[in-house]
Amino acid sequence: MSPTTAAFPAEPRKRDTRGESTLETGVEYIFGATLVAVVNDRTSALDSVVFGVDIQSGDIRGDSPSYALVVLDTRDTESDEVRIERDVVSFRKLRRLIERDEPRVVATDNMYELATDKDDLVRFLRWLPHGTQLVQVTGAERPEPLSRVASRHGVPYGKDPMKEAEAAARLALANVGYEVAAFENTTTVKVSRGRSTGKGGWSQDRYTRRIHGSVKQQSREVESALKEANLDYERDVTEKYGGYSQALFTVEGRPEDIPVSTHRSGDTRVEIERERRDGIEFEPLVKRRDRVIVGIDPGTTTAVAVVGLDGRVLDVHSTRTADTAAVIEWLIERGRPSLVAADVQPMPETVEKFRRSFDAAGWAPTSDIPVDEKLHRTRDIDYENDHERDALAAALFAFDDHEDQFERISRKVPADVDREEVIARVLVSEESVEAVLREMADDADGGDPDDADEEAHEEPELTPEEREIRELRSRVERLESHVEDLKSTIEEKDETIEEYKEELSDARREERREARERREVTRLERENGRLERKVESLESDKAELADKLDQLKSLWKLDHSNFADVNTDGSLVPVKIVEQFTNGALDHTVEEYGIAAGDVVYLRDASGAGRTTAERLAEFDPKVVLRSGNLSEVADEVLFEADVPVAPADGVTIQEIDELAVAKESEVAAAIDDWEDRAEERQKEQREEMVDQIISEHRAENRR
Repeated sequence: MSPTTAAFPAEPRKRDTRGESTLETGVEYIFGATLVAVVNDRTSALDSVVFGVDIQSGDIRGDSPSYALVVLDTRDTESDEVRIERDVVSFRKLRRLIERDEPRVVATDNMYELATDKDDLVRFLRWLPHGTQLVQVTGAERPEPLSRVASRHGVPYGKDPMKEAEAAARLALANVGYEVAAFENTTTVKVSRGRSTGKGGWSQDRYTRRIHGSVKQQSREVESALKEANLDYERDVTEKYGGYSQALFTVEGRPEDIPVSTHRSGDTRVEIERERRDGIEFEPLVKRRDRVIVGIDPGTTTAVAVVGLDGRVLDVHSTRTADTAAVIEWLIERGRPSLVAADVQPMPETVEKFRRSFDAAGWAPTSDIPVDEKLHRTRDIDYENDHERDALAAALFAFDDHEDQFERISRKVPADVDREEVIARVLVSEESVEAVLREMADDADGGDPDDADEEAHEEPELTPEEREIRELRSRVERLESHVEDLKSTIEEKDETIEEYKEELSDARREERREARERREVTRLERENGRLERKVESLESDKAELADKLDQLKSLWKLDHSNFADVNTDGSLVPVKIVEQFTNGALDHTVEEYGIAAGDVVYLRDASGAGRTTAERLAEFDPKVVLRSGNLSEVADEVLFEADVPVAPADGVTIQEIDELAVAKESEVAAAIDDWEDRAEERQKEQREEMVDQIISEHRAENRR
């Protein structure tokens, strides 16, 4: 037998009540350390490493859980021995071993022994090495007890964590259980900038252009690698000055299929991430493989279509790179071909090889099927190219040609007999339905028909009582079997009820916690509202007080006639302060306080004034001008001629309170008296100078 045909035995093993193959198509084990025979019609965990894990002590939610670890190594192809290693490890060491050995399967009876919740489980699945599956051997969303699964599949079981870990590993090795999946077979490859573009200095444009050019070049290299690997992808780029700032490739494939790795190099960075599914999903390691009809269109592009015996299109696929073995593996993942069809006459040799590989019946049309008939027959089916259309047409026309035959066979097959198996045997052997049924009955009895007839003739005639006893015993056996099934169902329902009770209790606790949180939130909201209202009230009071303060200040800014209301004893006079003897400073003082005739004006800096500024000040007719610093000669002359007293501020005590200032009236009067004395002396000097000048001018005229 060729290696190809050896992979596709004619008879599957007995199916269990869950609708999937127990050890699909005959994987026979003696579950000690020896693998007796391996005949499997699908990709399995054989020739690989399988980790079985179970909690030894602690809890994954605690600080330091420990795990019972059993490693089954079947990679030694020269012997039938299964190498077994057992150890108790921490969670950290378990992860190191998984990273080091990259096992094909990490098997457990409960996936939440390795993760605290769904988010943590997704992170664990993302961390797993490429090609490593997390398998829950006890089922999908509603797992069974490990003891029941082990018993059903003939695997030794014990309550010790190490024995449970070994049972999980052996079940996974036999393709029992469900892969825990959180990611699609779609991967995102992101090429982006590896540096910020904000540090270019004087050569900012050239720096930015170089980075974007590097991203564009890297994205072209990634695209070229994807094309060489014949991977389907979609590209989305963000163009920027000088190239790309980012290129996003959505690739139909897993990270291990992509010839690009995550890395960062200079100006660019490449990141690879699998696309998340909506939630956690479970995929059976072994799917139910029904009898199917296969249509094949060979050539440079090989297309295959799978159609059920009821005429439903199950799958279609085309490839330019896969070899015959890969196509066969794809087909056996989707069913057991009973009829292999072509769309041309005669059947191509390549299609005939596929038919012989599956030991299936063949079908070819009496003449090549016209294209318009293919288009009409496949009008309601989605396909990607003409090759897939031809494969679909071949399978569907083959079904149309045999549909009446399938219905006739189905009417003749008893309810307790596999209808698809009868159809397959009739197609291959071209015998009658009755002959196939007799052959299947003889196979079930395990003996030759002639021997069975001889034994039947030799068996003595039974009395009516004996026949009745035999019938009653048979009925009792059936009833006992039914009772066992009912007990098993009751146990499952009891377990389900307990789970629901626990969920209800958790839900009630969560509801009470949420109610407490809602009450606390309501209380805090009320308190927050009260405080906000208090803040608004305080701010309103603050505004009122500020208005009152402004009003009080305005009273101090009144001229000296109003100041007499405050200066009850008459010993103080208000002082108007001018910061600097300039027009701007005068304008500010006039705007803020006003300067009236008879006011005392204090020049904090008297230097720098010219004639215009001095004339403006003289126009106000102040009572006296107190100065700090010296006046310019021009300003002094203008004020003197305007008869405005000017005195140094050192001789007057000026008291400043915020924006207001006052001085003792007696000191102001003394300063004015002093100025008047100096003014009288100055006028006398001016008169003397004038007389001297007149005399000098008169003498000069007489000399002429």
